[in-house]
Amino acid sequence: MHPHDYGHTLTVWRHVLATSESYEIEYRLKDSNAGSYRWFLARGMPVRDETGQILKWFGTCTDIDYQKRIEEALRQSQERASTLMNSSIIGIHILEGEQMVDANDTFLRMTGYTREDLREGRMNVRHMTPPDYLARTQQAHQELARHRSIIPYEKEYVCKDGSRLPVVVGAVALQHHPFQAIGFVLDNSARKELERSKDDFINMASHELRNPLAALKMQTQLVRKRLERQSHHEAVTALSRAEGPIKQLERLIGELLDVSKIQAGRLEYRQETVDLDALLHEVADTMQQLSTTHTIVVRGAAPRLLVGDKDRLGQVFTNLISNAIKYSPGAETVEMDLDASPETVTISVHDHGLGIPREQRDKIFERFYRATGPKQRAIPGLGMGLYIVAEIVKRHGGTITVDSEVGKGSTFTVTLPKKRDA
Repeated sequence: MHPHDYGHTLTVWRHVLATSESYEIEYRLKDSNAGSYRWFLARGMPVRDETGQILKWFGTCTDIDYQKRIEEALRQSQERASTLMNSSIIGIHILEGEQMVDANDTFLRMTGYTREDLREGRMNVRHMTPPDYLARTQQAHQELARHRSIIPYEKEYVCKDGSRLPVVVGAVALQHHPFQAIGFVLDNSARKELERSKDDFINMASHELRNPLAALKMQTQLVRKRLERQSHHEAVTALSRAEGPIKQLERLIGELLDVSKIQAGRLEYRQETVDLDALLHEVADTMQQLSTTHTIVVRGAAPRLLVGDKDRLGQVFTNLISNAIKYSPGAETVEMDLDASPETVTISVHDHGLGIPREQRDKIFERFYRATGPKQRAIPGLGMGLYIVAEIVKRHGGTITVDSEVGKGSTFTVTLPKKRDA
């Protein structure tokens, strides 16, 4: 028995025996085999004669160690749950289907609702979700039904006053309540505001840079033509070299503008009939004229009729071929394979270059993300091209994937539907 438990238990027993009362005492004894303490429950009652004198005591001793451990685990679990529910950072709500049946004070404060609103059933996921987030929210609830949890995703809630709150949401189905789930909500306002400020700056900077760059480009071309007429060949050569960086800067500014338009949902697309086969060969021929280091090989054929934006689709494959050339400095060829099925057309751009590590493949289509290897960092770029490419492909109803092996090269595959729903 633990010394403290022993002394306390003896005191209780002495008191019981002195006052002739029944007793029920919990105490711990050391298990000599396990080297740990176990809990026991001792109960006793006096056996008296006709005069009320105690003749003897009748008692039992029960091992309650398992029960005490369960009670302690339950106490700790309740303490953790209480700490979580009382969090001032994480909003928590309990869901039954789409109805919120309970919530912590933090979630109520975030959304402006009250306990009364909760009791009256006025807090419903569908009603609190803006129309542009409904599809993603329904997808998340289907995921919860199938997998018993939701991978955290970004959305907005409509607050009680009608304002919109950017949040990150996750949820887990409760094990013993199959129709209930616990949702976790983080306020995402600060990060969204930072993104908006950054996008506004990019948009403003891109517009401000575009006008002087256009003037510089025009003046350079005029001076070059004038010098050509005057046979100043060395100066013409020098100006021709200057036009290369100007074109590169023009392309970067154009990409910055595209990124800001994508973020604002204002990137425009035309709906026209595109001769995709001719477009892809045109892109390959143009890139071949610009490249002195690689041979661009086109294999197969694509359909001649596809509905989409010709310029934006051209931008996709120009970017993919340009990247293939940049990221395979020691190779001699870049291949573009064209294939079609009755429903889709598939275009694969393959290089024999640096390759992309597996852990980075899901990130390369993110805005401003660049591969982190020393060889990749040495190649110029701002990490906007693949983000724009993925957005254009998505808006055409298609998909883009990458298959890569470090040191052997990468294959980017674009799949586009031949017909799109109106």
